[in-house]
Amino acid sequence: MDKLRSMMGGREDNEETGLTAQVLDASTLSYGTRLKWFVICFVSGILCSILGTALLFLPNGTKLFAVFYTLGNLAALSSTCFLMGPVKQLKRMFEPTRLIATCVVLLCLVLTLCAVFWWQKKGLAIIFCILQFLAMTW
Repeated sequence: MDKLRSMMGGREDNEETGLTAQVLDASTLSYGTRLKWFVICFVSGILCSILGTALLFLPNGTKLFAVFYTLGNLAALSSTCFLMGPVKQLKRMFEPTRLIATCVVLLCLVLTLCAVFWWQKKGLAIIFCILQFLAMTW
């Protein structure tokens, strides 16, 4: 019976686990699942960015461009959370060697949307999108 429990990942009845351990056990994903969701998020991020770029040439398409480009970058950025986990990703993003690039990316994500919706400056929104791209590749 012990072999069956160990294979199924079960615990003995008298063993108590904390809430954190129970949550972590329930939320772990297999490597295959992590890889599938990474690809799904990354490809959807690329598609959103391409769609946003295509929408740029429509009348009043600057707003759609900024929204889709920003959503695409957020999806691509969050896709790596599936590979390494969100906590490890945040720790790596805020390492001293990556701190400036991370701050620039996050600031440009917010400023792009502010430039389009609040300030209504189309040229500024495109500049912030270019800065998003440069900071993401940095």
